[in-house]
Parts: sequence; structure tokens; C-alpha cells
Amino acid sequence: MRVIVLLLSLLVVLFVTSGCVNALNGQKITVQKRTGEENIFEDYKEVTQKQQVKKAIDIVKQADWDNVKVEMAGYADYQFQFPFKNRSGNEDKIASYLLWISPLGENLEIVRDTGKYVKLSKQDSADLFEILTGEALEK
Repeated sequence: MRVIVLLLSLLVVLFVTSGCVNALNGQKITVQKRTGEENIFEDYKEVTQKQQVKKAIDIVKQADWDNVKVEMAGYADYQFQFPFKNRSGNEDKIASYLLWISPLGENLEIVRDTGKYVKLSKQDSADLFEILTGEALEK
């Protein structure tokens, strides 16, 4: 009887600790917001909710990226990063993005650290902006 109680206790401890380790290794998005008129960003938000992170990554990955060098009229409104996980679950590299809100406030324009550019659809823009800021994209 003692052996069964000991084994059950050990199993419970293993499940609890493995759940904590998985939570710590979860993917996240860090968001910085530009302050003032300069190209200076301050930490704004960290997105850790798994479904939101997955949706944001899906929007960014499925976007129709152009391989063009663009010169934007002003500094980016936000920048965000998320780490890519390798097969062993460790952070492999960090993808970095600069984000502008279009002049009409309906779309997001994003430039990757690799020099690619995309203007997201209105729906993808609204969804991504809400995930990154917690606010609705003003139209």
C-alpha cells in the first residue's frame, strides 16, 4: 500500500513539474511602442497567451511578403519580436518586425529584419493589432 501511495505521489510531482517547465518554455511575443517623435522604443506589452501567440505567428507567416526595400515616411509605431523554437524546444533565433499603422488607420504595414515588406489585409491588421496591443485598430 505504501508503495502505491509513493508511486502516485511521485507521478503527481512529475506531472506538476513538467507542466511548469512547459509553461516556462512557451512562446511569447514582446512588443515595444515608439515614444515621442524619435526612433526610441519602450517596452509596451508581452503576449504570452498561447492561442494569441499562435494566431499572430500564423498571420505573420502566411502574409504575402515582398522582397523589396522600402523607405517609410516616418519611424515605426511599434516593433515586435518572437523567438523561433528549434526541434529541441530551445530558442533558436529571434524574428524582429517593425510595424506602421497606415495613414487611414485601416491596415498594418510590416518590415522584417530581413528586409521584406507586407501590407496586411484589414482583417489581419485588426486581429494582429488587437493581439499586440490589446486595443482595437482605429478606423
